[in-house]
Amino acid sequence: MITPIAVLLLALPCPAGAQQVKAKLDCKLTDTDFVYDCRIRLEPPNAGVRISVDADMPSMPMAHNTDPVQAKPTKVPGEYRVQLDLEMPGEWAVKLHLSGAARGVLVLNYVFPEADDRPR
Repeated sequence: MITPIAVLLLALPCPAGAQQVKAKLDCKLTDTDFVYDCRIRLEPPNAGVRISVDADMPSMPMAHNTDPVQAKPTKVPGEYRVQLDLEMPGEWAVKLHLSGAARGVLVLNYVFPEADDRPR
């Protein structure tokens, strides 16, 4: 079983007095190879945050990347869902572009498992 790696970077500075936003990413492989259902949890939860998600493979710059996808908020404060359609398993840099009530870019390095690692 491959364990996800999550590294958090805040790419844009926060205004003085603003809280720094952190994120946790949890993805599960769907029945379609290389398509993952992902849950994003922001801490602290902020109402009015929009999240656009894209990803690329740090080991192969500009070779494997995704188009931006809009994450959808759930009924749980600070929680969002998004489906990522990747080209292959492995380590990907998932970029969360925050807008609205919080602004910035969070980069999470995440190891997406192969189909053989799917829970049975």
